[in-house]
Amino acid sequence: MFDPTVFDNLKVAIENQIYDLDNLTGQILVTNRIDRMELSVMSRFFALQFTLTERKEVTAEIRLEASLKDLAAEILEQSSEPPACTLSLRFHKQIDDVAKQCKEIEEIIQKIWQPEVSLKQTLSFSYGQNPVVYENTIEVGFNRKISEEQMGDIPELIDHMLLTLNELA
Repeated sequence: MFDPTVFDNLKVAIENQIYDLDNLTGQILVTNRIDRMELSVMSRFFALQFTLTERKEVTAEIRLEASLKDLAAEILEQSSEPPACTLSLRFHKQIDDVAKQCKEIEEIIQKIWQPEVSLKQTLSFSYGQNPVVYENTIEVGFNRKISEEQMGDIPELIDHMLLTLNELA
């Protein structure tokens, strides 16, 4: 019989929470879903992207990843490696004043997520576009992997994502 991995269980828990906010409450709109098994390196990747229903100018993305090492340690029941996955968040927002808006975004993220998260902002733009509008990909990372023990934290995590979407919009 198939025994789901930590990755599978966390993925389902995240999906349930996000799709309830889309289908039941109408608070968000899911705009993209990725569920990939990368055969070249035997890893798993899952992502859901969504926006607030009433404010679509910022997109949130929740990402869950399990490497070959993560999956093998769990399947082979290696006690030296507790079963876990990598969780990261991204927010996508267009900006035009890099110095001012990137600093504001940094302050918003640190206020909501506290200093224990890592923050990276990556800017891109289309050459020849006038005026220049930058696509800011705001990555929020955590200093540890997650396991099924943190499953109860998923609703609070998603609440923080919704708050971040509201603040960034």
